[in-house]
Amino acid sequence: MKIIVPMAGRGSRLRPHSLTVPKPLIPVAGQPIVHRLVKDIAKVLKQPINEIAFILGDPAFFGDDVVESLTALAKDLGAIASIYRQDQPLGTGHAIMSAKPSLSGPAVIAYADTLIRADFELDPIADSVIWTKRVDNPEAYGVVKLNDKNEIVELVEKPEKFVSDQAVIGIYYFKDVAVLKEKLQEVLDQNVMNGGEYQINDGIKRMMADGKIFKTGTVDEWMDCGNKNITLETNAKMLGFLKADNEEELVHKSVVLENSNIIDPCYIGEGTVLRNTTVGPYVSIGKDCVIENSSVKNSLIQNQTVIKNANLDDAMIGNYVKYDGNFTKISIGDYSVLE
Repeated sequence: MKIIVPMAGRGSRLRPHSLTVPKPLIPVAGQPIVHRLVKDIAKVLKQPINEIAFILGDPAFFGDDVVESLTALAKDLGAIASIYRQDQPLGTGHAIMSAKPSLSGPAVIAYADTLIRADFELDPIADSVIWTKRVDNPEAYGVVKLNDKNEIVELVEKPEKFVSDQAVIGIYYFKDVAVLKEKLQEVLDQNVMNGGEYQINDGIKRMMADGKIFKTGTVDEWMDCGNKNITLETNAKMLGFLKADNEEELVHKSVVLENSNIIDPCYIGEGTVLRNTTVGPYVSIGKDCVIENSSVKNSLIQNQTVIKNANLDDAMIGNYVKYDGNFTKISIGDYSVLE
């Protein structure tokens, strides 16, 4: 089994945090988004992963440190990492085709901007499984249309009339991804574009027209990381799940507490020091941070940051930040200083 991860976008909605760190590598609940996504997909698949293909953008932004991080992720799962580059932002279909040499055999394609919680079996008779989530307002999403056999027969974008409540979340399984490659090559050769881009849906629709069987795989949770507020919501949800699972160490044993309290659930990384501070609930703090004389809740703070005299709620703070003040709802990027 392979996992194909297009992640060449710059994550503009999450700026300033994505100005210096690619959005899929921004930590949520202590791990980069793409690391959590790939590991959760591997749990659902319940079978060995032999290759993970990552499709990156400009090497000046997705540099050697990104490649090293992704290579280590693949190795942790017993797989090899293949690194590809999408040289132009020409859509989801174009991104997938940037990884042509890896497009063979069974594979999952997953866009690295969401997190999931799921437990279902892949349908063995399906040529493809499109992962979905039941939503209350399907008119705001791309949804699947099903026939009386619960097979997907159409993809409908933001339907004005009810089609189904199953929203497409951007994760797909193909029994043989080479079939999708063939259809996407036709899309590229015929210059079929929607919104000025080559889309995966145009390849999928051609597979459906050939009679390929598509089924749904419904996830329990679908968590976005699109902007600051939604990312904080996702961080809180994920911390709650991790606390309930009790599978990960959420507070590193090296954390120093000096007259401080932690209100669960929280993630606090290696080497962080808390002095005269209350942290939590729903706070993630990276490694080697110092937080003094502060109260922090519902917030996400990355690595090697110093916070003093702060009362933070709904805050997202990057790496190497120095902050001293009484602001509450803030969004501070890397290397910022407020004193």
